[in-house]
Amino acid sequence: MDRIGNEFKFLQTAVGLRQQRMELLSTNIANADTPNYKARDFSFREVLAQASGAQKGLADTQLTLTSARHIPAAAMGPLQFSPQYRLPTQNSLDGNTVEMDVERVAFADNTMQYQATLTLLNGKIKSMLSALQPN
Repeated sequence: MDRIGNEFKFLQTAVGLRQQRMELLSTNIANADTPNYKARDFSFREVLAQASGAQKGLADTQLTLTSARHIPAAAMGPLQFSPQYRLPTQNSLDGNTVEMDVERVAFADNTMQYQATLTLLNGKIKSMLSALQPN
């Protein structure tokens, strides 16, 4: 059970991070004409690695087992990271650091990766369901 739970937890974290990055990139795009707006982003790879290597549960939130048949559980702490400001390749006169070409490419790439992660998650669920079906 733990192996299945860990696999789904990893995919859930990946989907959540992709969604957060999509929101951040869309905020950058929406503020492309706002004077002095600073574009922000984060490295998906680094944050996912941080989440994967993070402590699996908080010691003070583990459940007490009253039966040997109970499944052990522990609460997950929230993932802490802060987006970084993006350095522009070309400065603008109004102080805005949003570069639409960079934002569009990052948004399209993130959207494609988000879809791929959802497809992978869907495939895992379907394979589990087919394994549970009686012949």
